[in-house]
Amino acid sequence: MKQFFNVILAAGLLLGLYACTDETIGVSITDGVSSIIEDSSFVITGHSVRNDRVQMRTSTKMLGVLQADGFGRLSAEAVTSWMPAVSIDTAGTRVEWIDSCRLKLRIPYRNGFTGDSLAPMRLNVYRLNKALPSPIYSDFDPTDYYDSDDLLASESYSPSSGSMEVSTSYVSGTSQYDTVRVISVPMPVELGRELFGAYKDDPLTFSSPKRFSDVFPGIYISNSYGSGHVLNIKATELDVYYRKHVQLTDTTDTIYPGKCQSYLASTPEVVSNNIIHFDIDDAITSMVNQGEALIVAPAGYEVQVRFPIQDIIDKYKANIGNNQSIINTLSLTLPVSVPFTEYNIQPPTYLLMVKTSQKDNFINGDSLANNKDSFYAVYSPSQKEYVFTGLRDYVINILNKKGGIATEDDFNFTITPVDVTNYTYQASYYTGTTNVVTKISPMVSRPAIVRLLLDKAKINLTYSKQIVD
Repeated sequence: MKQFFNVILAAGLLLGLYACTDETIGVSITDGVSSIIEDSSFVITGHSVRNDRVQMRTSTKMLGVLQADGFGRLSAEAVTSWMPAVSIDTAGTRVEWIDSCRLKLRIPYRNGFTGDSLAPMRLNVYRLNKALPSPIYSDFDPTDYYDSDDLLASESYSPSSGSMEVSTSYVSGTSQYDTVRVISVPMPVELGRELFGAYKDDPLTFSSPKRFSDVFPGIYISNSYGSGHVLNIKATELDVYYRKHVQLTDTTDTIYPGKCQSYLASTPEVVSNNIIHFDIDDAITSMVNQGEALIVAPAGYEVQVRFPIQDIIDKYKANIGNNQSIINTLSLTLPVSVPFTEYNIQPPTYLLMVKTSQKDNFINGDSLANNKDSFYAVYSPSQKEYVFTGLRDYVINILNKKGGIATEDDFNFTITPVDVTNYTYQASYYTGTTNVVTKISPMVSRPAIVRLLLDKAKINLTYSKQIVD
C-alpha cells in the first residue's frame, strides 16, 4: 500500500536537499512537486535452521541444568583460561601468609538465572592440564583437557545462596554501580601459594595470558548434582586472602589479616567457552516442522530469510522514472509471539541480521553491525517486536555500486540471537550519556525463545520524488 503526501517545495530548497545526498536518479532539478512516498507492500520469507555449534566470543558463562516444558533440557558447563593480575602484592608478606583463596562467580542481581532459585545444585572445579584451543565452540569436549583426579573444589549452590555485593567503577569521573550476587567457592590454599610463588620466581609469567597458561592453563566447571536452573555468570575471578606486615612508624608495626587481591579473572581477551547440551522439546521441533520461524538460544535455532531487495529496487525505479529522487529510510519490523514454556522463558534481547555468506566471518572477526550487510535490533516487550532500522545504506550500496542489480548474496540473510555489550559514558557535564556498542557475540547469557511472525512483517521504504515540470 502506498501513501502519497504531496508538498510544494521551492526549487532552491530542493537544490540544497539533493546536493547533500549520496544517491540521486534522474535529471537536474527544476521547479515542481515533491512527493514523499511510503511503500510497505513487500514480503519477506524464511525458515528455521538448527544452530547447535556456537563459537563463544564473550567472557559471559552459563552454568547449570534446566528442564523446562516447551523448551527442553539444557545443560551448561564452562571452561576458561585466565587473565593474570599485572602485579601481585608481595611486599611485607610471604607465601605461608597466604591464608585462603576463593573462586568468585558473579551473576546479575536481577535476571541472573532462569529456573527455580531455590533448587539445590552442586558444581565441581577441575584444573586444566593444557591450554584451551582457539577458536572454541559450544560442542567442545573437555575430556582430554583435565584429569578427573585433579579436583580443585566441589560446592553446593543456588542463585538464592549467593551473597549480594555492590561494586563501583568510574567512567570520566562518573560513578557506575553494579549490583551482583556472588557465589563463592573455596579453593585450595595451596593454589594461592603456588601462584604467589610463581609470581615471585618470575613476574614475567604474569605478563600475558599466553605466558600464564604455562603456569595455570585454566579451569573446567562442571555440574555434578541437581537440576532446576542455569546461571548467567557475568564475571569470574580468583581472589587470594593473605596477611601483610606494615611498618607504621620507625618504632611500631603491625600485621593486617584478611587482605584480598584478585590474582586472576576471566575476560573477553582470554579463551573461554560454554559447553552446551540442548535436547530440544518436541513442541519446538513440531513448530519448526510446520514451517514456523523460531529463534531458540543458546545453541538452538536461528532463522534464514530471503529479503526482497530486488523487488524494492525495481518498484522504486519504476515509480520514479526519470524524476529526481532520494531514498529516505528502509526498515524491517518483525512482530513476534512468545511460545509457552515452563519458567516463562523470554525472547532474546537482541537479534542480529547478517548476510548468510558473511555470518561466520562476522562472528569469527568479532565484528560490529555496519548497516550495509549486518544490522541488529532490540526487543520491545511492550510492542512485541524487533525493528531493524538503518537499512538505507544496504539498498543505496546496490543502487550505486551494482547498478541496481542485486546478487544472490544480497538476498539471503540469517537472523540469529546475540548478546550486545554497550559502553555508556558522559563526555561532559552538559551533554547526556552516550551509548556505544563495543561487542556483538552469539547469545550465551540465558535461555531464550521467540517466534518470528514473518507473514506479518513490515518492510517500510520511504523516498522523496521531485516531479519534473
